Amino acid sequence: MEPEIRWTKSSLCNGDTQCLEIAVTPDGILLRESGTPGTVVTTTPEKLRAFLLGIKAGEFDHFAEAPTEA
Repeated sequence: MEPEIRWTKSSLCNGDTQCLEIAVTPDGILLRESGTPGTVVTTTPEKLRAFLLGIKAGEFDHFAEAPTEA
């Protein structure tokens, strides 16, 4: 029997189906969107750390901006 995966999401999440969720397993770090829980991305702690440091440094801020109309 496989161990239960315990998913966690931010307390700042807006609604049950609009959240990113994260879980830690022996196989790595798992990420998914709560609205499509069957699609899971697996990564390593090192890769997640590098990504989070990039977020903190503002490297991905442009993805959160509203698109401008032409």
